[in-house]
Amino acid sequence: MSTDQNVTVWHNPRCSKSRGALALLAERGVEPTVVRYLDDAPTRADLVDVLRRLGTDDPRAITRTGEKLYKDLGLREVDADVLLDALAANPVLIERPIAVLGDRAVVARPPEKVLELLDQA
Repeated sequence: MSTDQNVTVWHNPRCSKSRGALALLAERGVEPTVVRYLDDAPTRADLVDVLRRLGTDDPRAITRTGEKLYKDLGLREVDADVLLDALAANPVLIERPIAVLGDRAVVARPPEKVLELLDQA
């Protein structure tokens, strides 16, 4: 497997699923670009772009709806624009890990989903 596939992983080092996805990539010889999204929050445009790569325009596909902050901010009934703004302002609400390769992305939960990107490359 080539290591020049330019996989990017939105990573939270405290998350076991995120660490697991990175380990699976390493086993395949892939050295991804790691974005610690809690430290370097994606912009609203970044979020829209990753949703497009996921094949959806629904920000709930990348939202941690079980987070206390999600409930505290009253996001359950809001529209996509409000939710995108909330995700950009509060990256803790973004699901992890998200792996991106070319024009495709996956939410790697379970971590093995990251392999779908490689298998289709």
